[in-house]
Amino acid sequence: MAAPCFLGWDFSTQQLKVIAIDEHLRVIYEDNVHFDKDLPEFKTQGGAYVHSDRLTVTSPVLMWVKALDMILEKMKSSGFNFTQVRALSGAGQQHGSVYWKKGSIQTLKNASPELPLHQLLKACFAVSNSPIWMDSSTASQCSNLEKAVGGAQRLAAITGSRAYERFTGNQIAKIYSQNPEVYAQTERISLVSSFAASLFLGAYAPIDYSDGSGMNLLQIWEKVWSASCLDACAPGLEEKLGSPVPSHSVLGSISPYYIQRYGFSPDCKVVAFTGDNPASLAGMRLQEGDIAISLGTSDTLFLWIQEPTPALEGHILCNPVDSQTFMALLCFKNGSLMRERIRDDCASGSWDEFSKALSSTVAGNNGNLGFYFDVMEITPEAVGIHRFNSDNQKVSDFPKEVEIRALIEGQFMAKRIHAEKLGYKVMPRTRILATGGASHNKKILQVLSDVFNAPVYTIDTANSACLGSAYRAIHGLVAETNVSLADVVKLAPEPRLAVTPTTGAEELYRPLLKRYAELEQKVIYNPTSCPVK
Repeated sequence: MAAPCFLGWDFSTQQLKVIAIDEHLRVIYEDNVHFDKDLPEFKTQGGAYVHSDRLTVTSPVLMWVKALDMILEKMKSSGFNFTQVRALSGAGQQHGSVYWKKGSIQTLKNASPELPLHQLLKACFAVSNSPIWMDSSTASQCSNLEKAVGGAQRLAAITGSRAYERFTGNQIAKIYSQNPEVYAQTERISLVSSFAASLFLGAYAPIDYSDGSGMNLLQIWEKVWSASCLDACAPGLEEKLGSPVPSHSVLGSISPYYIQRYGFSPDCKVVAFTGDNPASLAGMRLQEGDIAISLGTSDTLFLWIQEPTPALEGHILCNPVDSQTFMALLCFKNGSLMRERIRDDCASGSWDEFSKALSSTVAGNNGNLGFYFDVMEITPEAVGIHRFNSDNQKVSDFPKEVEIRALIEGQFMAKRIHAEKLGYKVMPRTRILATGGASHNKKILQVLSDVFNAPVYTIDTANSACLGSAYRAIHGLVAETNVSLADVVKLAPEPRLAVTPTTGAEELYRPLLKRYAELEQKVIYNPTSCPVK
């Protein structure tokens, strides 16, 4: 009998990826379909359509289905042995939504293995172009939702986030108000994740708690839909969403379509799919108290958190690997591009020079603090470059090496301050797992370690959402017996210790963090006092 393996899928914005791992967690197969390049007939750019208003952004649902057909055919022709797959799970880009037309469940159930899925399902969608996370066309729906429940903070307390234009509840509200007949034809609304799971299940897959908490609709504490949020968005919505389920749920066995067409085993289980950020938390093997920081084009930070305090910024989601806890997510737009610009301006475009300058200055930068936002920041809402000397006076410039340290210290102080606002506490066992481009720079990581007073580990995760989905597929099979994901992934390679905090760092940064938080209030964007938008 063939050795068992597990599949992890990632239906992301620009491509569909798959990874297969064996029972020792070794990657034995990897492949992808790139939407723009491999499916040119859909004419997407970056996997999406940006509409003429520049606010509406969608992706064609059938492109995702055809990509799945294509990748399964590639696996088949490469000789991949589908009979050995015991379970599969997956991730989808968060906040995208799919609208199944009445009667589609029959088409899914009775799919003929003679035909590719995209031909069978072409008449199944009430909305052919799905709204995705890049969409920002629902400002009026957001303000209606917040009003309906008693304000932005109240909505955050219920659902983990204030109203966001990309969040699914607001997208559904827009479709209902602009095309009530399309809404009336819709039998089931899926997230991209539960839509993808439905394709494998041959039935409508439920939305999982973790991805469901990015909709402005789920009560994150009770893990049920909020009646007041549903009512504010559209009538009869609960029925169209189905009941949410824990993220580790086994939804059932794979659809006969895949058994007959590709040779999957009838015993292959489908474990609930989740969002790409939650799946990355699983792929990076975050544990209680850990922080993951991705230092990329934008910097994202996600945390394993026990007792969150939802705020007007950031997002609290249900934890995908432990239903009793939460994950917090913060996004900072001014990440790598900002670091690269200061490197070009102050270090002749050289990372070596940048690192030397960082080392030549003292921790705490003699009290000089800076805020660096070339584009309007999300957290906090601020724009422009703001420099303060040790007396909190605004100054127009810093010496080059002071500028470099002010940038890096400022970026990490902001991350710690905003994480703590969401209820995060640095504990003695806290680890920071760093990934993304800047995580290769040890001098930058040293500042991160000092500001957070925690050791920093680096993690090599080219495909963390895919890998996390494969881990979750294994976990789903044993989760009911109270086995944790950490137990399941014990054999996976450990993150590598990169740096530890310098002695005395906590005492040095404590007063600076307080000052930084106070100064941040002065730089927050205020349309009456600030000419820049």
